Amino acid sequence: MHIEWFTFFIQIVAFLILYLLLQKLAFGPLFGMMEKRRQLVKDQIQTAENSRKQAEQLLEEQKQALQQTRKEAHEIIEQAKQTSTKQADEIVAAARAEATRVKEEAVRDIENEKNKAVAALRSQVSAMSVLIASKIIEKQIDEKSQEQLVEHYLKEVGGNQ
Repeated sequence: MHIEWFTFFIQIVAFLILYLLLQKLAFGPLFGMMEKRRQLVKDQIQTAENSRKQAEQLLEEQKQALQQTRKEAHEIIEQAKQTSTKQADEIVAAARAEATRVKEEAVRDIENEKNKAVAALRSQVSAMSVLIASKIIEKQIDEKSQEQLVEHYLKEVGGNQ
């Protein structure tokens, strides 16, 4: 095997010229496109990461808002329960007060009617006593007749009422 140095030298020069041309015309734009593609992928990954973080943040905010809404709903329900209990107590108290007032009024009315009846009875008894006394005076009767007369007039008084 024999090496031709001239050919070898020309091949190395041709290879270097070809390499420089490829470097300038092919490798530069190719590596530029690859760098752009790498940067685009990097940006997309960064955007996806940012979007994921924003989604997690929004999810957490929504969870907090939902929890706050539940808490407010629970407070509203408790407040409604307290209000209804208070209103029920007020209604019961008002009904009891009204019942007490009606009862007291009825007791007063009964007492007044009783007093009127007693007064009427007293006036009738006094009138009957006067009548009995006048009858007794008219008739001078014995004790047995007097008892019968008193019983007779008491029956009359009892029958008139």
